[in-house]
Amino acid sequence: MTRRSFSRLSTYAAAIGLLAITAIKIAPSLAAEDAAIIPPPAADVQSANSIQTVVLAGGCFWGVQGVFQHTAGVVNAVSGYSGGSKTTADYQMVSTGTTGHAESVEVKFDPKKISYGKILQIFFSVVHDPTQLNRQGPDSGTQYRSAIFTTSDEQKKVADAYIAQLNAAKVYRKPIVTKVGPLEGFFAAEAYHQDYLTLHPNQPYIAYNDIPKVENLKKIFAENYIEKPTLVSSIKVTN
Repeated sequence: MTRRSFSRLSTYAAAIGLLAITAIKIAPSLAAEDAAIIPPPAADVQSANSIQTVVLAGGCFWGVQGVFQHTAGVVNAVSGYSGGSKTTADYQMVSTGTTGHAESVEVKFDPKKISYGKILQIFFSVVHDPTQLNRQGPDSGTQYRSAIFTTSDEQKKVADAYIAQLNAAKVYRKPIVTKVGPLEGFFAAEAYHQDYLTLHPNQPYIAYNDIPKVENLKKIFAENYIEKPTLVSSIKVTN
């Protein structure tokens, strides 16, 4: 059962109590991926004085956004689409897997409080499994691919080096398939996708696949975890 199936059940079946039944019937194979304990990058981007941005794709954007909204130093995390054109940046169109878009999260962070390298470490450790090609957990398709959309040459260089470092250390059983390339456009997703993990913590897909990611952040990156999420609905960042 895919995330879209869960979403439809949430919308149409809640009134007759089918969500609880669905949660019981979820197959064990749909469980959230285990977190990986990985070293930090050997090289990092030089610290800057202004807010920095990177766009990350690691499967369903609900969970990716949720993790970074609980990360100290992240000043805003917005769900959206990257990799395709503005005209196809629509959830229904992106869900066909034919637009070139990946479900992505625009992460704006304060480099004085958290480094780009730490953002990447969290991304590769608790956000998703970077060895899964065009899928993540129960979701499959190019829109769920693993990708880093960089906003500077230095960001790209650090990401490429980190992937090579992790592959050389064989911290995963399979090679990393994450693609790294310059950001050509980010388009915010529809309003109902924003802050989804916080607003729907008991939705079966969220509870089974994404809440464990936030719990892993709290356990593995305790010094970077904040209990109160930084929500799109409560903060606007223009830089």
